[in-house]
Formats: sequence, C-alpha cells, structure tokens
Amino acid sequence: MNFAPKPIRTKAAHEWLDYLRDSEGLGGILAKTEDLAKLKIALKAALFELDLDNLAPKIEAGWRTGSQNELFLLVTGASVATRLQQVLPSLINGLAKKGVICTSIKVRLKPAPPAWEIKPREVGQLSQRPKGFNAAARASWESLLEKLAPDSDLRKAVERLLQNKPK
Repeated sequence: MNFAPKPIRTKAAHEWLDYLRDSEGLGGILAKTEDLAKLKIALKAALFELDLDNLAPKIEAGWRTGSQNELFLLVTGASVATRLQQVLPSLINGLAKKGVICTSIKVRLKPAPPAWEIKPREVGQLSQRPKGFNAAARASWESLLEKLAPDSDLRKAVERLLQNKPK
C-alpha cells in the first residue's frame, strides 16, 4: 500500500511566552495585565503615603474605556468611596509621583453579592414531587366545584381532579 508522504513541517513548536508576547496573539492582554499590576502597586503606595493603606484591599482599579487618563476605582462600601472622594486631589498627585498620569478619578460602588446562596437539589429531592393539594388549594377547588353547573364538563373535570389528588 502506498501512502502519500507526510508533509514537511516548517513550523516549530514555540514557547507559551512567545505567544503571550506576540502582538497579534495574547500580547495585548499580557500588556494590559502588566499595566494593571503596576497600577495597583502605585495605588497602594500612594494610599500608604496618605495613611490609607488599609483601604487598598477594598479597591479595584482600572482605566476607563476609551480614556487612558481617567482612572476608575470600584470600592466595596460607601464609607470607602466617601473617604476616597475626600482625598482625590492628593491621590492624583501621589499617583503622578509614582509615574501614573491621570487627570481624574471616578469612584463607584461595587455591586454587593447576593446575601442568599442557590444550592443544588439533593438527589432524593429530585424524585419527590408534591402529592395532593394543601388545605388552601383543596378548599379553593371545592368552592369552585360548588359554583359550577351540575351538568358542565368543567365540573366533571374538577371532580376528577379532586378524586385523583389525595389530601
């Protein structure tokens, strides 16, 4: 049996870092991630100089879309937002000393996560379906039955429903 010859491979395997650094690949994502990491370090240092370094874990920083000179801070609580609003000019100056050029800072509250948690049903709960009516539902169906004409098809259907559903 004659097989076609294997094609000669001209492309060699590359290191994963080469793909990250490639400008057409993931390089843009890597550059933005590195910029955000540098921004967080500079923000933490500026907050330390203002004696507000305890707020650093409660702040998520990023650049506003479309504008590289407007910093966007998401904070966890209103008290943190208020405190940051009070020191914004000093914070902008502190960031400028660290090499981060920004003309304005927008402070916004981060949406709070829900207080409740959705839990998956247990295996035993999936097969258990409610059997019968509760007292209020049965009373409601029976009151409807009393209002229907004795020869109507709807009355017969409601009677069958009440007979088939146990209490």
